[in-house]
Amino acid sequence: MKKIFLLLLTLSLTTINSQRPAGGGPEQGPKPITITGKVIDQETNQPLEYATLVVQSVSDPNKITGGITDVNGIFSVDASPGNYNLSIEFIGYKSFKSNNRNLTEDIDLGTVKLEISAAQLESVEVVAEKTTVEVRLDKKVYNVGKDLTNSGATISDALGNIPSVTVDVDGAIALRGNGNVRILINGRPSALAGFGSTDALRQLPADAIEKVEVITSPSARYDAEGTAGILNIVLKKEKTRGFNGTINTSIGYPNAASVAANLNLRKEKFNIFNTIGYSFREPPGNGFFDNTFAEGEGTFDRIIEDRDINRRNSGFNANLGIEYFLTESSSLTASAFGRINDGKDVTENKTTRFISDDIDSRTLRVEDEREDEKSYQLSLNYNNNFNDEGHKLTADMQYSYDREIKPTFILEDNTFPDTEIIASENIEEIEIQNEFLVQVDYVLPLGDAQFEAGYRGNWEENDNDFSLEELDLESGEFVPNLGLTNRFVYNQNVNAIYTQYGDKFGDFSFLLGLRLENTQLKGSVSGVDPAVLQEALGSDIDLDFDENFLGLFPTLNLIYELAENENITLGYNRRINRPRGYFINPFPSRSSRTNIFQGNPDLDPAFANAYDLGYLKRWEKLTLTSSVYFQKETNSFERIQEETGQVTSDGIVIIRSIPINLSTNERIGAELGLLYNPEKWLRLNGSFNFFQFNSEGIFNGVDFGAKNTSWFSRFSSKVTLPGKIDWQTNASYRGPTQNAQTRNEGIFTLDLALSKDIWGDKATIAFSARDLFNSRKRISFTQTPFFTSDSEFQWRERQLTFSFVYRINQKKQPERGGRNRGDDDEEYQG
Repeated sequence: MKKIFLLLLTLSLTTINSQRPAGGGPEQGPKPITITGKVIDQETNQPLEYATLVVQSVSDPNKITGGITDVNGIFSVDASPGNYNLSIEFIGYKSFKSNNRNLTEDIDLGTVKLEISAAQLESVEVVAEKTTVEVRLDKKVYNVGKDLTNSGATISDALGNIPSVTVDVDGAIALRGNGNVRILINGRPSALAGFGSTDALRQLPADAIEKVEVITSPSARYDAEGTAGILNIVLKKEKTRGFNGTINTSIGYPNAASVAANLNLRKEKFNIFNTIGYSFREPPGNGFFDNTFAEGEGTFDRIIEDRDINRRNSGFNANLGIEYFLTESSSLTASAFGRINDGKDVTENKTTRFISDDIDSRTLRVEDEREDEKSYQLSLNYNNNFNDEGHKLTADMQYSYDREIKPTFILEDNTFPDTEIIASENIEEIEIQNEFLVQVDYVLPLGDAQFEAGYRGNWEENDNDFSLEELDLESGEFVPNLGLTNRFVYNQNVNAIYTQYGDKFGDFSFLLGLRLENTQLKGSVSGVDPAVLQEALGSDIDLDFDENFLGLFPTLNLIYELAENENITLGYNRRINRPRGYFINPFPSRSSRTNIFQGNPDLDPAFANAYDLGYLKRWEKLTLTSSVYFQKETNSFERIQEETGQVTSDGIVIIRSIPINLSTNERIGAELGLLYNPEKWLRLNGSFNFFQFNSEGIFNGVDFGAKNTSWFSRFSSKVTLPGKIDWQTNASYRGPTQNAQTRNEGIFTLDLALSKDIWGDKATIAFSARDLFNSRKRISFTQTPFFTSDSEFQWRERQLTFSFVYRINQKKQPERGGRNRGDDDEEYQG
């Protein structure tokens, strides 16, 4: 077995492509012959990438050559005419052998089916870890399963460890510093991603993830949504025969506990997979705001707010699916996902108010918000591989439903110099989201080329019902506020067709695509006097709207192979940023009497043209990835703060945040990633991203243009200590950022983790510390003509976690190179 692994490592330097022979014969001759063929999994008929063909001379066994299969399982090796022993090897599979073959002319071995060998899997010696990044024609694929800091963490935490991706203290996700990123689950929009909200990603376990695809130059197959690009989270689905799985438990401080099970039953005709989990968390947060007002702006000159945030979330989630193999080449997969979440957030806001330098009064505002959320998703997938050359048809249907009931009680008291009630409110908010998806994709190989076409229809409705009762201080009774009680229904419907064509000419590959999308944005307001909102938003804004936007979205991805382990890529794509319901809803939030957020029904989609130039170089122990990128966005979104012209009953100026269509936003940047494995016991990973954006635009006579340069970096090391203890360190720094009104300071975060396999590698215990220095805080300074604000906000304090993982009928083993049957995230590789 050790000899096989040494041979595999030697042959890994001779990676070949299906159209470019790699490897010479052991006996050089003037007219070499070519050995070709394809290697697939006997059970799933899926290609096996990195399977090894060994060509050994019969007359001189020390003369060995060969090559490995490409992403389609195809190999092509040159050799001089002669007698050879041929074998095809792949980790965890029984070998294919054909001895004493007299080869005098080109030979095609055809399709070789390898059978899984349970005995080999149990005796595998891990000699190297799979590279954590794979570069494809239009994306980078990160395998997150080996990240120790993800033990006991959430999906949102795991995304924060992915190069090019940042997750801020509010949980907002950005790609290359751009927050308009599209989140997909298994290649499709999903209830797991919260229909545009990232709240659900903070509650689901990270160990459910198999890999994350960072798609900065999406092909025409993908929805054009997301000017920054796409993050596709691929969940685990085990394919090993029999019953197997993992159970993961964790406990942490501040109070946190979770248990999750990934279970799988694989038989000849079907595969049942299930993920089920429960989590309980009490992550405390805090905030501090020091606001100074210009002369004549309200009663007070300065207001200091000190907030303590106490949260409690308990959630249950389950994902059950069955894949039934209709024939050798086709399958039908049905799955159901459900999530129940019970949350409670209590925010205590202690306010000190000044006139000049003297304290005038103190208040205490307590906001008690409950959240009862239920969501489910039903999916049906049909997959038909017409042949082994990639000719296939896939069809998907998906329905998602999400309901949130959020009753909130707010009480605000004067605590100095007198004790009295200032205001009290009862809020009842019900938000219901429905989404229906239909998608069909067809792939047709044309010799060395490939043609693809498809359709996607996505219909989404957001129904927000909001009612407000205010305490009448004179009568002591709660009275409905008919001016703010409302119902807002928002529909976003997208229909799209696409086609793309890819081919390869020698070392040059391309993928050219065109997507046609029609976007319908439709909204209606009921239950409130429109004059109240028109006065706040402006008479020219239509509260009941129905708009259509038809757009063409071309894509182009090129790759040129300078050498076997070196290439250059070039990508172009046009993208759209559609406003979500939160940005459209015209009713102001009630999280504060003095600082409100209000949506803008007049917000139009933004469009962007993006360019990306990348370079990849692999050495034996070092992998380098790099790129430079440029993006120009028109009608870009910007959140601004402005006066409402109103004051509270106790004389505080009410400030509003509102999203607007700013004129343009240009972004240019560069990123560099290094993966270095100098020894078996040491792995180093680092990335650096530098970007600059320049926005221009005027709103209500105020220039909101800004120019800002920023950067973020990430470093990770994994060390195997004596006693087979793994130690991982993740460090990241996000540089300062600034727009027209607000400057944010840099943020440094350090995570540590230790793990050890026990019970003959059947279980693993781990300890992790996230944000070890408790430094993950957003520190900001905002300046406008009417007020300035110094603020500090921390969503979650330092977290310590102990976890235990038990594997059922699984040995801890290197990942197999074969792709899963029915995956819908494959792209043409050239």
